[in-house]
Amino acid sequence: MSIRRLPNALINRIAAGEVVERPASALKELVENAIDAGADRIAIALTDGGLGAIEVIDNGCGMAADEIALALERHATSKLPDDAIELVTTMGFRGEALPSIASVARLSIASRTATGDGWRRVVDHGDVVEDGPASLPPGTRIRVDSLFARVPARRKFLRSARSEYAACSDVVKRLAMARPDIAFSLESDGRRVFSVQVGEARLTRIASLTARGLADNAVLLDFEREGVRLSGVAGLPTYNRGVADHQFLFVNARPVRDRLLNGAVRAAYAEMLARDRHPVVALFLDVVPQDVDVNVHPAKTEVRFRDAAMVRGMIVSGLRRALDEGGFRAVQRPAEGALSRWQSEPVAPRPSDPDMFSMPAPSIATTPQQEPAWLAAAGVAERSQPFMAAAPMGRAEPAAQPVPMAERYPLGIARGQIAKTYIVAEAEDGLVIVDQHAAHERLVLERMRKAADGGRVAAQALLIPEVVEMDETACDRIEERASELAEFGLEVERFGPHAVLVRATPAMLGGGDVHALVQDIADELAAFDAALSLKERLDLVASTMACHGSVRAGRVLSVAEMNALLREMEITPHSGQCNHGRPTWVKLAHGDIERLFGRK
Repeated sequence: MSIRRLPNALINRIAAGEVVERPASALKELVENAIDAGADRIAIALTDGGLGAIEVIDNGCGMAADEIALALERHATSKLPDDAIELVTTMGFRGEALPSIASVARLSIASRTATGDGWRRVVDHGDVVEDGPASLPPGTRIRVDSLFARVPARRKFLRSARSEYAACSDVVKRLAMARPDIAFSLESDGRRVFSVQVGEARLTRIASLTARGLADNAVLLDFEREGVRLSGVAGLPTYNRGVADHQFLFVNARPVRDRLLNGAVRAAYAEMLARDRHPVVALFLDVVPQDVDVNVHPAKTEVRFRDAAMVRGMIVSGLRRALDEGGFRAVQRPAEGALSRWQSEPVAPRPSDPDMFSMPAPSIATTPQQEPAWLAAAGVAERSQPFMAAAPMGRAEPAAQPVPMAERYPLGIARGQIAKTYIVAEAEDGLVIVDQHAAHERLVLERMRKAADGGRVAAQALLIPEVVEMDETACDRIEERASELAEFGLEVERFGPHAVLVRATPAMLGGGDVHALVQDIADELAAFDAALSLKERLDLVASTMACHGSVRAGRVLSVAEMNALLREMEITPHSGQCNHGRPTWVKLAHGDIERLFGRK
């Protein structure tokens, strides 16, 4: 077959296949053009999720009649004043979007400059069908109808109107987050979806476009290193999602989806989230144009950095530093159904049988000194307790010293323990409930990380080394990481083909199940060893060790131990969530308690 030149119509359709994959792709190009035109107000309207029509109206600089005609030609653009493509600062500059869209849809452009007359041109699948004057305010109005209507091979692969609308909405939200200096509004089938105004604070705009709760459960970032600035919003680890659809990344105000950046976010939250949960972040990188290539993808959704390792390290360290500054904060909103399950119990009718007031007490050894004063004053015998059929789940003890004022401590003062698992504390502004195992697990991890940063975690030699039997591949993994494990105080060596010998364990863990610890570490390495960096593997080992060395649920703590745990949480970074991303403490504000009792 001989070589031939392709006709322009076919060239435009091929280009459309690269740039215009779906309605969201066309919408992205049109909104970016409006941004580059200097608009500070952009209105978007969709019909049938963009399958029927897409309309974008802006108040930018506008175009004259000859410029409209030129904009519909391939590789014509106003965004490259010279040939320095590596220094481009606009959103798009390939000059293919408008002619590509016009080749697979009916495209109508009406525009007017501040000093000129309005003009309108309509192109239907590559053919000019209308060209003449138009009446409109300064700016540009572009409408795309019946995308891929004459390209059934492409049309049949589009999704439902609802799915296409979701993709379009995501595009507009990302662009609106990147430019708080521009007002955006989005309508779908005549219904106003959202509207954001000019000059909003970054956190306010991001929260309004994602979830209102983010404003109260996030920390702000603002770091700079080697000419690269990192800013944005990072949700607390306990404020997470089941999917990664709330991770918004921007490079020079350009929304991107980049594996490097996504991996850096995952690494920063590695030991603070369960592996099936994802953080909520909006990160903005400002890089000099020479250090980033934004033209590696036709739709400009990917970038390539000159120093990728530095950028990744900056994101990881910046996120962790911001989360460290968050201290012991956690998401303090009860689960939606939690408070509704607190119900006022009906008062039992007064029994007619007098024996009901003298039910046998549970078999608990109680000394006269332990007997509460109010119980003795009531004249109730030690062997009988009214209205009790079983031992209560809560436990408190008399105060040996004056109780400190709760106002002095953010997490309050311990008042008791429930089910040998939860610490109940009274704070100035409400009731705090702490999961003792989850909280201590985080504290142990932070101690181990601090000790490892200082050189080496202290080890406690075992009087009799423990032999842990495992399959050969698990033993191989442990043996390969023996030197790394030793940094955390776990000294192991190979003991035959199917066993390892444990000679020492981290001193701060105390006594524990050595067999379970080594087996868990082997399992973790098997699942994630190949995918994680050395630092991430070390954090993984520390997290597993911390879980085994923490105070378990079911252990009775004294009031002094409870208060010591609370005080350490208040000064320990990330103590608001355990190593698996669950909250370590929750608070019922005074208003919540009053609502439970009908006072509000």
